[in-house]
Amino acid sequence: MKKPKGRTIRSDLFEKLHDDIVISVLCKLSSTANSPSDFIAVLLTCKRLNKLGLHPLVLSKSCSKTFAIRAKNWSPEAHRFLKLSVSAGNTEAYYILGMIRFYCLQNRGSGASLLAKAAIRSHAPALYSLALIQFNGSGGLKNDKDVSAGVALCARAAFLGHIDALRELGHCFQDGYGVPKNISEGRRLLVQANARELASVLCVFHNHHQPPPLFINSSRTRNQTDFVSDSEFWLFNNDYGFNLTGREIHPANKFMVEWFGLGEDGNSGPGNLDPGLRMCSYVGCGRPETRKNEFRRCSGCGKVNYCSRGCQAHDWRVHHKVECAPMEQWMGHAIDDVEEANHMNEEDVDVMDDQTVEIEEN
Repeated sequence: MKKPKGRTIRSDLFEKLHDDIVISVLCKLSSTANSPSDFIAVLLTCKRLNKLGLHPLVLSKSCSKTFAIRAKNWSPEAHRFLKLSVSAGNTEAYYILGMIRFYCLQNRGSGASLLAKAAIRSHAPALYSLALIQFNGSGGLKNDKDVSAGVALCARAAFLGHIDALRELGHCFQDGYGVPKNISEGRRLLVQANARELASVLCVFHNHHQPPPLFINSSRTRNQTDFVSDSEFWLFNNDYGFNLTGREIHPANKFMVEWFGLGEDGNSGPGNLDPGLRMCSYVGCGRPETRKNEFRRCSGCGKVNYCSRGCQAHDWRVHHKVECAPMEQWMGHAIDDVEEANHMNEEDVDVMDDQTVEIEEN
């Protein structure tokens, strides 16, 4: 039979592709997506992609950014998507849905169960979040605190390289909180936390092809191999790490910040705190109190509250370092710093970082 003139018969090569090939491509997409829209847009292309995109293998490979749902877009469909990913065994879905249920939807039992399943899979943020729940007694009474369990969970997260867990565990050893007091071990953990934090920030700037924000003494010349001298070891040997930007906030924390606070568009979130309950003062956390006076307050000003040492460290470096003490005191320190800097240039002497304040229980 001859083809009719003027007509072209097209062959749909996509339909001829085997399902395994399409699933493999979708797995790569879901594991490297920068936002949920990158993945959802493909699912809306055709019925076949929509069906194969929800294949358990594809959902199990999805990265955390694929689940970075905005609080204002929370819906039964978004909840169903996360539940499908949980059924597929995705560890990030366990953690994100667990945090949302525990703190936002106030389904403590289900949320803690999902966090525990993620922790069993050695998910460091889940281990650290469970440690904070034990330290603070979240979801229960003050007497429900289990400091020993919190230290154990924190130690496991620290072993996996979680920076905030390393810092929290370091302070536990320094203060003898839940473990025998060991100041030298606590300092070692704090130094390790600061070193890992610097490495993670440098990695972010490297991936974005931006120069790293290293602070170098202009009065000296050094080669590239002279990274940190003995006299500059104090940069690592402090409680609150480096004053560097570039830290990425986990999608679960972004969701909670928008749920209880203000989104990027300036509109208030759908969640409401019960009277008397407060948010963690670090803007990148989003954890709310589950009972009155659950979080610890700053001993310097008594105006801010933190769920953990990690959040205190981040907030101190961002802005609370200036807000905590009276401005007149900081102006006096600034003048003293200028005079001390001139003296350093003359004698080439390094000084320790300025002192910080502790957080105390209410």
